[in-house]
Amino acid sequence: MKDAQGGPAYGRTNWRRFAVAAVVPVAAAGALVVGMANGAFAASFTVSGQSFKISADKLEGTGFAQYGDKDTTANGTDIPVAVSGISSAKLYNLCQSVKMPGLPVSLTIRAGREAGKPAEATDLLIGMSELSGDAEFTSINIGQDASTLGLGGKDAKGKAGTFGQEAKGVTITDLRQISTSTSAGTFKLKGLSLKVNGPGADGKPAECF
Repeated sequence: MKDAQGGPAYGRTNWRRFAVAAVVPVAAAGALVVGMANGAFAASFTVSGQSFKISADKLEGTGFAQYGDKDTTANGTDIPVAVSGISSAKLYNLCQSVKMPGLPVSLTIRAGREAGKPAEATDLLIGMSELSGDAEFTSINIGQDASTLGLGGKDAKGKAGTFGQEAKGVTITDLRQISTSTSAGTFKLKGLSLKVNGPGADGKPAECF
């Protein structure tokens, strides 16, 4: 479900869309909601609450983990998210876009477009509401206790007794993602390009997808 500006309507987050290849069971999703209501999960930083889009032709990751958590806004609103942690990632033809509130304008950031020079990140953590693409996992565990995850980076762990999954490696082609937060230990944006986009012929500003 989308809000008036095309972002996800947080009150009706579709938990079934959190995993690329493995769907989080309904019971596990319910446990995550209860955990967030009881303040069981800790956000890494305060978010704006505005969603943004990320796309890439291909993501190659070493060390992958995924679990449920929350992002929290400055006014205390909790936003349920699926967290994907990747210990080391390469992103080819990376694009990030966000709409400016109240204006027909967007901000886009592009990097890693030159052959052989992808954007690179370490200890990447992404809080998202939607993720799609063609995924291939190497040595994946599905249903692992989220507190025991260790492959997705030093901070990629959830609460004990909740659903988690991890793999030694992941490749996602045609990545499309709607997120509310991203953090990384290091983020190298090769060939960085930042642009403010006005409305196009259709009256809408340019986005990654």
